Amino acid sequence: MAFVGVIPPGLLNMTAARISLKEGAARGIMFSTGVCIVVYIQTYVAAIFARYLSSHPDIVAILKRVAFVIFVLITVYFLMLASKQKEQKQETEIKSKHGRLLHGMLLSALNIFPIPFQAYMTITLVSFGWMNFEKLSIVTYVTGAATGTFVMLYFYIFFFDKIKDRKFTSQKSMNLSIGIITGLVALVTFITILKEL
Repeated sequence: MAFVGVIPPGLLNMTAARISLKEGAARGIMFSTGVCIVVYIQTYVAAIFARYLSSHPDIVAILKRVAFVIFVLITVYFLMLASKQKEQKQETEIKSKHGRLLHGMLLSALNIFPIPFQAYMTITLVSFGWMNFEKLSIVTYVTGAATGTFVMLYFYIFFFDKIKDRKFTSQKSMNLSIGIITGLVALVTFITILKEL
């Protein structure tokens, strides 16, 4: 389910691809590992508090408003970055792998959408009798969610590596793509907030 949720181009998978193109696949994988560490924690929290979140929609509404502001800021940042960036090859700056791990964790922590999504999926699976709220069942589900996320991020890294010479994989195009995607996410979030008023 996490694998399917990460298939559409989004902030995390496009950033993983961008880092891989700019700094190499190893740093893209390190970023993805950081993302998956936080996804593991978020999914665990979502599974533990699934019943609470489902019976308190006001908390989910607050999370949506926070997410909206964050995605608007990220959109502005990447669109400004793309507008200032020149189409030229730059020397690759060697950065710490640990820095990319923390970058992945931070960006994943800002993306709070997995919490309500995974809470909903947990309740759905429990209602079908495919899992329960026992520790082994939750840990298995959470591990599967983190693994599915990593596999899709890995796919994005190596897919973009194969097509890196195409024009749309330039840093300017990647930043513009991320800005547009986060802008669309912010717009969808804003529409859902308006519908709930």
